[in-house]
Amino acid sequence: MESSQLIAIISRLDAMIKNENQEIQTRRFEKDGKEKGIVSFDPETQTFVLEELPDKQKFEFDNIDLAAIEVYDLLND
Repeated sequence: MESSQLIAIISRLDAMIKNENQEIQTRRFEKDGKEKGIVSFDPETQTFVLEELPDKQKFEFDNIDLAAIEVYDLLND
């Protein structure tokens, strides 16, 4: 059985939340060596922002599960 991509995404997003640094955290998500999106987490507002590449559309989430699902969908399109 293949390991879950969703668990890996949630782990990366969760690490952003648990970072005690009060600066905005950023993670890049790639598939087959191509950057698909950038997720930022603002600890002050407790929100994630997903920027889909290359069209630069941005989506804001206040829930880690919704952010993870959107990243998953982006990587599997």
